[in-house]
Amino acid sequence: MTAETALVSIMLANNETGAINNIAALCSAAKAVNPRLLFHTDASQAVGKIKVDVVKLGVDLLTLAGHKLYAPKGVGAQYIRPGLVMPKFMQGPGQEQGQRGGTENVIHIVGLGRACEIAKRDFQANTQHMQQLRDSLQSQLIHRLSGMEKKKETTAGEEVRPNFCVNGPKASSLRLPNTLSISFRNLAANMLLEELKDVMAASGGAACHSDTVTVSSVLKAMSIPLEYAMGTLRLSVGVLTTQAEVDTCVEAIILAVERLSS
Repeated sequence: MTAETALVSIMLANNETGAINNIAALCSAAKAVNPRLLFHTDASQAVGKIKVDVVKLGVDLLTLAGHKLYAPKGVGAQYIRPGLVMPKFMQGPGQEQGQRGGTENVIHIVGLGRACEIAKRDFQANTQHMQQLRDSLQSQLIHRLSGMEKKKETTAGEEVRPNFCVNGPKASSLRLPNTLSISFRNLAANMLLEELKDVMAASGGAACHSDTVTVSSVLKAMSIPLEYAMGTLRLSVGVLTTQAEVDTCVEAIILAVERLSS
């Protein structure tokens, strides 16, 4: 950053690892360099899962995506700090407080508003539910994978490198309550996803093609070794997820890892 920096944009919570950024501190530090700059945060992953207060964050701009909190896909919202006058995004009549011309998507806007009301009403119960299931998913996987490591050590008679790693802050309070990024050593994410496609929906921490696996920029920036990063799965639970579903997914992942490892 320099005194000429006009805009800083940092996501509130990472979409791959669930890591939560200290936006209030980052915003304060940025404005100490240039008080006139605008600070934007993308809170799409965070809203409905952790408390989000624009005043406490100190941001000028905040955006969110509706489908991340069970609103219809295709609708979002932008917070603009009171007193801040932004250039028009789209010329036309006076819709969206003069910021964007064109007929509003009323049905989706109402859907987003209702989804926010429900998210606020059920916030405590939902976050506790997701946290318990995510922690169960993580602890079960770690327990089973650690058991596989011990079995290898006994067979080989020597210590072997860990066959997995969990990505992101160790403290669960520094991660979204619903997200788990886990890497499996010397496995490829596309092959894991192929094994799991009939049991669960998941995504890779890598872009997988028929002949190559490209590690995401997030994992590269975290310096995750390639032998782990290429086998990264991004797993998440939701409000409607059950413990039985988590247990089923754990069994499926362990079986897939065992088959591919052999």
